[in-house]
Amino acid sequence: MEQETPQSGTRTRRREFLAMAAAGSIGPLTLATTGCAVSTARTHGDSIIQEPCTVLFQGDSITDAHRGREAEGEPNRHAALGNGYAMLASAALLTRSSAPAVRCYNRGISGNKVFQLADRWDRDCIDIEPDVLSILIGVNDIWHKRNGDYDGTLEIYERDYDALLERTRRALPEVRIVVCEPFLLRCGVVDGTWFPEFDTYREAAQRVATKHDAAWVAFQTVFDRACEIAPPEHWAKDGVHPTPAGAALMAQAWLDVCAPRH
Repeated sequence: MEQETPQSGTRTRRREFLAMAAAGSIGPLTLATTGCAVSTARTHGDSIIQEPCTVLFQGDSITDAHRGREAEGEPNRHAALGNGYAMLASAALLTRSSAPAVRCYNRGISGNKVFQLADRWDRDCIDIEPDVLSILIGVNDIWHKRNGDYDGTLEIYERDYDALLERTRRALPEVRIVVCEPFLLRCGVVDGTWFPEFDTYREAAQRVATKHDAAWVAFQTVFDRACEIAPPEHWAKDGVHPTPAGAALMAQAWLDVCAPRH
């Protein structure tokens, strides 16, 4: 019998992990760090995607993923959905549906922080009247502060995020909200000096999600587990923006929470 070496063991675990990801069986994943215990498993029913359904992805560059602005007014357009997790998750939803039963939009904008979402919220959220609103925001709120380009604080991040969801609930009382956990991988521009401050932003996002009865997608947990199989650079070369592999992993995690298969 061939003896397993550390290298062959890693290859085997990677194959097993990727096979699980492809099959949609990564979750549920449990996070138990920095005093925060959450799961990617939903508690609101089998799926929050109930056809007919308008799905809106919101956030910063990770959601934007080079989407084409000229086509953003039309749902389900590849160019308008970008090249990241929002496009991959949308494509998966559309393979399960009869068009136009699901209408997917991406209005992420690179560089945005929470207050910038608020500045454009009527046009880029309320007017679209989504049935499902998915938000991933938070990395720039700390990154731009570290760069000296922003004087925001953790308290401002949580306060503004809470106010944004309050505003959304008032305008769209039936909307189903998905809060995605901000994440970082320790490579590229990200080193140990980002922590533990960044963990407090993750915790704040979770508190906001809990307060507003939102679904929670624990992206940091997913990537932490993925980094046991392949190095961080495989999933996000600069530690922030996902590679194609990282985007695919995010899309699967999002689907596991929002539209699980049974």
